[in-house]
Amino acid sequence: MLKMYDRAVTYVSGRIPEAIALLVLRAALAGIFWRSGRTKIEDGSLFSISDTTYFLFKEEYAGVPLPSDFAAVMATVSEHLFPILLVVGLFTRLSALALLGMTMVIQIFVYPEAWWQVHILWAAMCLILIVRGGGVFTLDTLLARRGGDA
Repeated sequence: MLKMYDRAVTYVSGRIPEAIALLVLRAALAGIFWRSGRTKIEDGSLFSISDTTYFLFKEEYAGVPLPSDFAAVMATVSEHLFPILLVVGLFTRLSALALLGMTMVIQIFVYPEAWWQVHILWAAMCLILIVRGGGVFTLDTLLARRGGDA
């Protein structure tokens, strides 16, 4: 029984199973922030920030220590840019770090009661990608190979 377990562990620890798991993780984390970003956009537009978004940043998210209009734009851009980068695996670690920073801003200044329900999961997902990278199914890996770094 122990040998079977050891074989299974060896198999799932391989490069391809890890790459698949990291791809799913990247997609899951990207989906969280992408969906949030889309709620900040006017219905029917590609990227026009809604008046509701500006209002929320002025009123409900007023604890964020940035000018509200600037924070609204930065959050909206970040929630669109970094998920795209995660999905394609470009600048994976940097994108995950940016989303971790965003998570911590939300945790500290907006919804401090949401740590155990939500934010710890987002932080864990970000930290795995920061530490492990995006895996072999990424543009990061492709560019490293083309550059002779891999």
